[in-house]
Amino acid sequence: MENAAGQLNFTTIDTVIVVVYFLAVLAIGLRISRNTKTGEDLFLAGRNLGWVAIGFSLFASNISSTTLIGLVGAAYTGGLYVSNYEWMATVVLVFFVFFYVPIFLNTRISTIPEYLEKRFGRASRKYMSGLTIITNLFVDTAGSLYAGAVVLIAFFPELDLFYTCVGLALVAGLYTAAGGLAAVVYTDVIQAVVLIAGSILLTFMVFSHPNVDWSWSTITGSLDGSLFSMVDPAHHPLDDKNLPWLGTLIGVPILGFYFWVTNQYIVQRVLGARSVDDARWGALLGGLLKLPVLFIMVLPGLVARLIDLDLPPDFQSDAIFPALVTQLLPVGVVGLVMAGLIAAIMSSIDSTLNSSSALITLDFVKPARPNMTDKEVTRVGRIAMGVIMILAALWAPQIAKFEGLFAYLQLLLSYLVPPMTVLFIMGVFFKGGSGHTAMYTMVGGHLLSIGIFVAQRLGWLPEIHFTLIAGIVFGASLLIYLATRHVGQPRSDAELQELMKQPLEPGRPGLANYKLQAAVLIVLTLTLVVGFF
Repeated sequence: MENAAGQLNFTTIDTVIVVVYFLAVLAIGLRISRNTKTGEDLFLAGRNLGWVAIGFSLFASNISSTTLIGLVGAAYTGGLYVSNYEWMATVVLVFFVFFYVPIFLNTRISTIPEYLEKRFGRASRKYMSGLTIITNLFVDTAGSLYAGAVVLIAFFPELDLFYTCVGLALVAGLYTAAGGLAAVVYTDVIQAVVLIAGSILLTFMVFSHPNVDWSWSTITGSLDGSLFSMVDPAHHPLDDKNLPWLGTLIGVPILGFYFWVTNQYIVQRVLGARSVDDARWGALLGGLLKLPVLFIMVLPGLVARLIDLDLPPDFQSDAIFPALVTQLLPVGVVGLVMAGLIAAIMSSIDSTLNSSSALITLDFVKPARPNMTDKEVTRVGRIAMGVIMILAALWAPQIAKFEGLFAYLQLLLSYLVPPMTVLFIMGVFFKGGSGHTAMYTMVGGHLLSIGIFVAQRLGWLPEIHFTLIAGIVFGASLLIYLATRHVGQPRSDAELQELMKQPLEPGRPGLANYKLQAAVLIVLTLTLVVGFF
């Protein structure tokens, strides 16, 4: 039934589905907590994760509530261009599997910044770790809380934004602090399945709507053809407000590299793999799961333009997905989709909480207190989770002041991550560079970012797309690295032996060969891109 305000009411069945889901997730987290006794258990699941769990967890943590709402909204307002972020992920993951997985696993690092310490020195580790904690707090965790609150308020308009963010943080924080990364990963497997099922269901409802009636000719004949192009060379390379094609070629790979190769909250489950093979297979499975996103999340957002949604005149793109759910789904299945939304919310919050806690504990507290016992490490990690949870809940409501959730997330990352991307590329493929080089690159790149941001806000520089900002900052940071590569004392060849590009391993025979799997994934990706070029 619908109430007078046009909002969809929950039936008893819907409520039962949501409650059962909540209880199942909490039960899994609390059960796993019995085996969470050390810091390695809490942060790396005892380094015993299999490839299926890794792959589904990567997908669930990435396709969070922020991404789900952002993708649908961006497709509705601008077209399929937003899919460039999705297919680019598969390309980056293949690159990750070939060159970075064996280095990260064989050196047995516990955090991504730890690699920088081994490669460049302790100062670079502290710098990146601190910046990553801030990014996880204000971008990832807070963004997920805000997106989840937006969805819940769409169903229950009487809810308060602030208290809804606090409630979501408490629920996710409870089972994450109890079960650690193992709880995060194994609940993510469930959440990925529920999320995919919910997205397929909503896709079915969009395409079966009378205004669409499963007719591709109706869809293409009713909408501007440019909306169906992911990379349209006919558009201006710089001025396209959605995503200029030059930004797709330059900025999107930089942002994708940061997210899939150097972002602690994503790579942490790969670090917890029981073998290099499991890490590779899991990462490639995560890439494979990204490809259908175009059809079950992005395309339905575009096709929704043909449906007469009840939207306020001043609506933002974040309102599109909640509107589809509340106005299209029949009574009795809303609970399933709501469970999927909750899955998306929890899968991101739990991941960012765990990774932030790992960075605080392993990169700052433990180095200062090297004699900490496993029990003390676990206790400090759980306290850190609580602090991050509170701060993110306090900041999340402020995101409402930005124009669109997806734009908020990508804008901040474009200014922050290019210098770190330079270090991880040059550190693995180029022998030159010292600890001084790393610090000059990060500090110099971020000072440039601040300068560009301030100059644009004061009107001294024109506003350009954030993907182009990422390219400019990356290029400048690379020049700083090359200009300072001889400053300071570089690592010796013996020290660099395990930290740089390794000869490619032959892999297992047959379908288990990661090279064959990667080739198939690239072919599927190219087919998708060419089909919607």
